[in-house]
Amino acid sequence: MNIKFTKMHGCGNDYVYVDGGKELVPREKKSDLARKVSDRHFGIGSDGLIFINPVDDPDIDFEMEMYNADGSRSEMCGNGIRCVAKYVYDHRLTDKKNLTIVSAGKKKFIDLTVGSEDLVESVKVDMGAPILSAPEIPVTVSSASRQEASGAADSHADINKAPGASVSLSNIPEDSCIDVPITAAGRQWHMTCVSMGNPHAVVFLPGDMDLATFDIEKIGPCFENHEYFPRRVNTEFVKVDDRGNVHMRVWERGTGETLACGTGCCATTVACILNGHTDERVNVHVLGGIVTCSWSGDAKEPVIMEGSATTVFEGTIEI
Repeated sequence: MNIKFTKMHGCGNDYVYVDGGKELVPREKKSDLARKVSDRHFGIGSDGLIFINPVDDPDIDFEMEMYNADGSRSEMCGNGIRCVAKYVYDHRLTDKKNLTIVSAGKKKFIDLTVGSEDLVESVKVDMGAPILSAPEIPVTVSSASRQEASGAADSHADINKAPGASVSLSNIPEDSCIDVPITAAGRQWHMTCVSMGNPHAVVFLPGDMDLATFDIEKIGPCFENHEYFPRRVNTEFVKVDDRGNVHMRVWERGTGETLACGTGCCATTVACILNGHTDERVNVHVLGGIVTCSWSGDAKEPVIMEGSATTVFEGTIEI
């Protein structure tokens, strides 16, 4: 059986995309197929596999069905959903420039910017409100650890911070996980946990650590598989440049380091604001480019993500 595919990326976070309305892959084969196509030596090479499925619901335009490179299911990918939006418009599956796409039961609202050749140039996504309640992320940090963090807000002088007034915060749940200590890879770190439909731990590196030479291959798995995270976790390692710019590297569960992570950029922005590092609009510099995110500081308000989506090539593969 041969299926058609399109390889796309958002800031280097690349996936193989399949039109699930035309290419009818049995569900039981999808995990194996994700592993096969993601292999960068013997497959197409990608961070995972995404099916774009039709939906029998007048309020939803398409479904994004996402698999990591190891074949595990994932709930959401910010870079992935931007590429889905570009795919459906550029392939004339829709002529709408305002879309609703569902992934793992969660709706995302999307605005397309279309260029002179009637192809999508950039995508803005309403990613929904961040989830900050520890049990909902989920993260099993003890209440004692959270209290320790809340009582030591100014104690981490070695964490690089940009000076300036913090965004006014509201509706932050009492069981949030902000600047909480965690021991991993033989040392103590401080993390802020956020779910954007998938779990993230954001770690601001001490001032004496260089992000470019940071040993993410060693440290990343220690966070991903830490006992605090019952569903594993994506981890962002961050350096703050100023009130509007940060640099970030990401270790994605089920994949490893990637060049970008859209939900990770959103989580990083939320964590920056919760910790007083930045203003409400942040350019997150990742290895593959820049993703811009904004959040008001109100836990009931959505995070807005803006960025590019790029088609690399199309082809067929035998499964």
